[in-house]
Amino acid sequence: MAAFELREHTADVAVAASGAALGPTFAAVADGLAAAMCEEWPPADAPDGGERAELRLTAESREAALYDYLDQLIYERDVRSVLPVDNEAEVADGEPWTVDASYRGVPLSAVTARDVKAVTYSEMRLERVDGTWEAYVVFDV
Repeated sequence: MAAFELREHTADVAVAASGAALGPTFAAVADGLAAAMCEEWPPADAPDGGERAELRLTAESREAALYDYLDQLIYERDVRSVLPVDNEAEVADGEPWTVDASYRGVPLSAVTARDVKAVTYSEMRLERVDGTWEAYVVFDV
């Protein structure tokens, strides 16, 4: 099981997350991104609970894959007007790195969301520590 924690960061917001594998770690960072944008949202079975959507992307490195994945979720928010929650991800390493992911898109009209402008490479960490994947990502707000 993966977990995340929001951390204070000068004029920005940071998410620290961990998981047993890269996929759950990526999804935990994405859940942290959702929490940075909105404190609560409707449950899946609510009338405005949203629908699941899928995405797939490739990148040249695992850090680029994490960056591109989070950037895609911000894009989904901006273009589809949804808050991506209940994130799931699988990450395949290699050349290129592949992320197959899904999220539940809660309509922005159903929540009060803060604007997170962008994911940054500033201070980004993604490393294996004592058998667990740990990630740290700063978002521009």
